[in-house]
Amino acid sequence: MVTAHVLDERRPDGTLTWWSYLVDGRASALFAVLAGVSLVLLARRTTWRGLVVRALLVALLGLALGELETTLAVILTYYGLLFLLGLPFLRLPARWLWALAALWVVLGPVVSQLVRPHLPPRLGPSPAFDQLRDPGHLLGELAFTGYYPCVTWLAYLLLGMALGRSALRERSVQVGLVLGGVVVGAVVFLVSRSLTEQAWVLRRLVPESGRYGDVSTAGAFVDAIGGGMHGSTPAGGSWAWLLVVAPHSGTPFDLLETGASAVVVIAGALLVASALRGRSSRLLAVAAGAGAMTLSLYSLHVVMRTDRVWPAEEPSSYVWHVVVLLLVGAGLVAAGQRGPLERVVGGLSRLAEPRSRRPRGGGWR
Repeated sequence: MVTAHVLDERRPDGTLTWWSYLVDGRASALFAVLAGVSLVLLARRTTWRGLVVRALLVALLGLALGELETTLAVILTYYGLLFLLGLPFLRLPARWLWALAALWVVLGPVVSQLVRPHLPPRLGPSPAFDQLRDPGHLLGELAFTGYYPCVTWLAYLLLGMALGRSALRERSVQVGLVLGGVVVGAVVFLVSRSLTEQAWVLRRLVPESGRYGDVSTAGAFVDAIGGGMHGSTPAGGSWAWLLVVAPHSGTPFDLLETGASAVVVIAGALLVASALRGRSSRLLAVAAGAGAMTLSLYSLHVVMRTDRVWPAEEPSSYVWHVVVLLLVGAGLVAAGQRGPLERVVGGLSRLAEPRSRRPRGGGWR
């Protein structure tokens, strides 16, 4: 996430950097897949009322961060809506969630392609409080036209929920997910690229790619969209756009490739954690502190990107962003503390629970 936000996307000669290839579109997809895993884990100790309150609080925090001048596309308001969209699927077993995720990889982009031409464009990179004056427009932006359109991104959430319902403690499952994710990601990328290079596809796409610069060949087209498409393909464009694979394009190929990479990262992290059992587990817990308080540290990162706190678009600040986030996370974990925003959101969501479900000593632990 920090790499995608801080480092330059292209080299001085205009070519994409290797880190852009690695993280653009994948970091946010991982964030959304983990939302599905988290939703399944939270549902084991939280009722639907607590989950609704949690989702609304995260969405409100996203609107607040959207007020800051950062040029970032803040994901939290979309994240809150995704949580709400996932609630009807909570009782489904893993096999149904895997099937629904696969189905929605295709249906989500198709629905988006049909609906977006009839909706007004989004107002900016991040939803903010002033958009509450027009809730219909805000909902359309969150669901279809925004940077992280929830109707399309429901595929990521369902994938994460399927992972959360799977036997992730079993080494065979972890290895299978890593290998399967690598194979799916590679095959999807190669198939999409081969289709994109077809003359009949280029004839439909190149005339509509004006906002990506002067594009006349397959190589130039792939390079032009390689930096990302800001949430979706052009509204009202050719259906051939659904064949491309590019960061934040919301096509079936994009969802499959980035979803597969998220599975590889999650299963790979579980394999590493399994290998570091025993004495190394405490060290692993401290090192993974940033992951234990993502909400707080994501918000801190957004604040750090404001001009008053840190010079915006300053690649030299990359190391400091990473060091600050890791040190804060490790320090709080070592001290046995939760992230401050996790503590507040968790406490308020537990207040919505029936008294019999609240922890003793209050709802703020």
